[in-house]
Amino acid sequence: MSSDNRLVERTGWAPVRHFAERSVLGLIAVIAVGLGFAALLLLVRFHWTPLQDLDHSVAEGLNRQVAGSDTAVKVLQQISSFGGRVFMISLVTIVVAMLLIRRRQRLALYLIVTGAGALILDPSLKALVGRVRPVVESPVAHAPGNSFPSGHALGSMVVYGMLALVLLPAVRRKWRPLFLGLIALIVALIGFSRIALGVHFLSDVLAGWLLGIAWISTTAYAFRVWRREAGHTPSRPAAEGLEPEAAPDLEPAPAEEAVLPHPWVKGAEILVGWVLTFGLLYGVGYTATRWNPSWDDGFDRWLQTFRTADLDKLSWLWSKAGDTHAILAISLVVCPLALALWRQWRPVLFLVLAMFGELTLFLTSAAAVGRPRPGVEQMDGHMPTSSFPSGHIAATICLWSAIAIIVMARVRSPWRWVFPALAVLMPLGVAMSRMYRGMHHPTDVFGACLLAAAWLSVLWWVVRPNAHAVTATEAAVENRQLVVA
Repeated sequence: MSSDNRLVERTGWAPVRHFAERSVLGLIAVIAVGLGFAALLLLVRFHWTPLQDLDHSVAEGLNRQVAGSDTAVKVLQQISSFGGRVFMISLVTIVVAMLLIRRRQRLALYLIVTGAGALILDPSLKALVGRVRPVVESPVAHAPGNSFPSGHALGSMVVYGMLALVLLPAVRRKWRPLFLGLIALIVALIGFSRIALGVHFLSDVLAGWLLGIAWISTTAYAFRVWRREAGHTPSRPAAEGLEPEAAPDLEPAPAEEAVLPHPWVKGAEILVGWVLTFGLLYGVGYTATRWNPSWDDGFDRWLQTFRTADLDKLSWLWSKAGDTHAILAISLVVCPLALALWRQWRPVLFLVLAMFGELTLFLTSAAAVGRPRPGVEQMDGHMPTSSFPSGHIAATICLWSAIAIIVMARVRSPWRWVFPALAVLMPLGVAMSRMYRGMHHPTDVFGACLLAAAWLSVLWWVVRPNAHAVTATEAAVENRQLVVA
């Protein structure tokens, strides 16, 4: 007797019937979505007048509402950026890396194949249809290429949809409707933003959504067939996610207990430490501003005697390594990878608090001290904040020092010493570039070092980032023991 027949004997025909019903309903839904996209494609390709009138009417109406408000345009552009190619490729890359770290190669491959398919479908169909983008009375945004279908709508539907299918097993059942609703809201807002900005017609966005649903459905079905061939029963509904048994590996930190014991006490300690650090910075900054020694500007003038075109470019690159965008990008990459490797929230919390505290301390102390920039040529022009302390240098010290603290306690290989080296070299390079470019005094650099040292000491004492520090292998073993138990 075959294994399938033995399975039917034990469980009866109900599961088989339910699976068949779900398969048929799913097939009908995919066919309906595909037909909807095909109908839109033909209507657009042959310039059906009622659809064109509707598209232009919606585009012009939204343009009249948006064009008069700079705030509305900025909000819509920010929403639209969450559906941009760079953002979504970065997001998928990070999730794929996390899945590979957690040894879920099949899910990682699903994301790569499905995402790559969307990248191919979008330009191919745009070239095939060749539809010109909307022309509105008051343009507020521009986009290159053709209009049909919307790449943002297609990409966001595919990316956020496939991430929802992959990550759903890690979401508690009672939170799944909220999770899926949030995903749907993000996709809807991205599509709306493209129409409101006047770079796509309504039919472009609808076509992108329909094509995205059809593509996700196709790849999800192929994935279920793959699972069945690998010996996993495909009878669970899609509401359970693509790979329900992966839930223990998809949960961020299943074996971790309380992130911080007595959180209200810890919060109060952090707040007191922040206030004391601010007081220290204000005292030093006030003294430096009133004292203003001649050698403070003199050192910058001496550095400027070495200026060349090549050093100017090098200093610009070093300076960019400490600006807000670079620091935020590195933090957004390091935090999920650290969580995937060590399955603990505490080191991630330490890094997040380090960067948030640094930013708030820098902004408040700079506003309170109000120190003028050096009296030399400033290559970066007028800056909105005062000179003391240097935000670039403080952020660089906090970021790389926090990473080094986390890594050194959890990695046993010799390459871990790269991170302490970076914690020294990166701030040094940023500091020299900022003074070379005439943006900070040496005492501003001292203020940045003081900020980072005091704030990281506070967090080290309160958060204890290396309490129960384990290697990636030890964290995986703890997780498996938890699953077995």
